[in-house]
Amino acid sequence: MFKQMKDEDLDALKEISNIGAGNAVTALHQMTHRVVTLEVPAVNVLPFSSVVETLGGPEEEVLGLFFRIYGGSRGNMLLVLPRPSAEGLLALLFNGSTPRRALGEMEISALKEVGNILTSSYLTAVSALLNIALIPSIPAFAMDMAQAVVDLLLIELAEVSDQALVIQTDFASRDHSFSGHFFFLPDPRSIETLLAAIEKLRHR
Repeated sequence: MFKQMKDEDLDALKEISNIGAGNAVTALHQMTHRVVTLEVPAVNVLPFSSVVETLGGPEEEVLGLFFRIYGGSRGNMLLVLPRPSAEGLLALLFNGSTPRRALGEMEISALKEVGNILTSSYLTAVSALLNIALIPSIPAFAMDMAQAVVDLLLIELAEVSDQALVIQTDFASRDHSFSGHFFFLPDPRSIETLLAAIEKLRHR
């Protein structure tokens, strides 16, 4: 299913994701007043069993915000924060107040809103570049071990493939108050649409 992808396609996806993630961390900087740095995106075709390892292993406790992507090209997006980073981000959002160990509705609502802003910012930049609509769903929230969070994402994809095209971008604040990961996983059935948009971009 991914055999039609050339190295130049993967490079283009990397650059496009870099622009999308850059847009998102600009929004994060505006919310937290922290300088946020980005890693160069990694684009890989991975077996599902390998995806969770990118989060530190199956038993790492993480916060996950999961979005379905609709529009001209479908897919999924996952925003993942290690538990300490989620708490650090909440402390910034609530002016230094330490969050409760069991997050309440207010904290979860705040994290969902952050996820909405970051994902919308990411997809808006990618949509404008490729000239295709990418619309995020309302987020699903999970605070669990990494394996359980990733399983939420992979159940649907497993119906059509045993591999995932994973576009991963890591980010962190320079003062180490938080860090996290963006995962953009295009639906295998939408890869051709995405590649066609990239080809049009090359010829503009």
